[in-house]
Amino acid sequence: MTDSPSVPPRREAVRLKNARKLAPSSQRWLARQLNDPYVQAAKMQGYRSRAAFKLIELDEKYSLISKGARVVDLGAAPGGWSQVALLRGAARVVGIDLLPIVPVSGAEFIEGDFMAEGMDARLTEMLGGKADLVLSDMAPNTTGHVATDHIRIMALADTALAFATEILTPGGAFVAKLFQGGAERDMLNTLKLRFRNVRHAKPPASRKDSKEMYVVATGFRPD
Repeated sequence: MTDSPSVPPRREAVRLKNARKLAPSSQRWLARQLNDPYVQAAKMQGYRSRAAFKLIELDEKYSLISKGARVVDLGAAPGGWSQVALLRGAARVVGIDLLPIVPVSGAEFIEGDFMAEGMDARLTEMLGGKADLVLSDMAPNTTGHVATDHIRIMALADTALAFATEILTPGGAFVAKLFQGGAERDMLNTLKLRFRNVRHAKPPASRKDSKEMYVVATGFRPD
């Protein structure tokens, strides 16, 4: 694998074979996957998902992953962000997800709920100290109803932030996925009270038609 976002130029569009056997929604999804340069690059470079490039691009812009860092990856499946954290210098990476994750050399994974009682203490012990960076690329299953989906992902991001404030070391950083929709303003106000710098970001690897964005908060200030 490489730790730079080497994205190949877009190739001539791939046409689906036997497309008539698929539902229209399946046809659209498969066509998008086959013609997505980030999907192609992920396969070529050994990343588990195209989402790996989102973290690479965020790290290149904001220098989130320092050498020797202790990193928590919330909602870690399938493991692409944990791969990137290790390749970019993290010393310890612990990922947690409700889904099982195929092992990644150098990372530790927990199959469970990050909000389970005592999980913050367990992760701190596994890391050998407080986290320097908490990552959350989590998103709920979408319903197709924009307002509902926005509220659900904001609730998830708020929960991730509450967890991060328990496990981050002073000066640490927090990254979480959001959907644009207005309700993120309350979360941003909370972040500004707890972190020195708070920014919005939409890395190039995020699809243009997606409402997803990321909040990047650095310089954690404990109570």
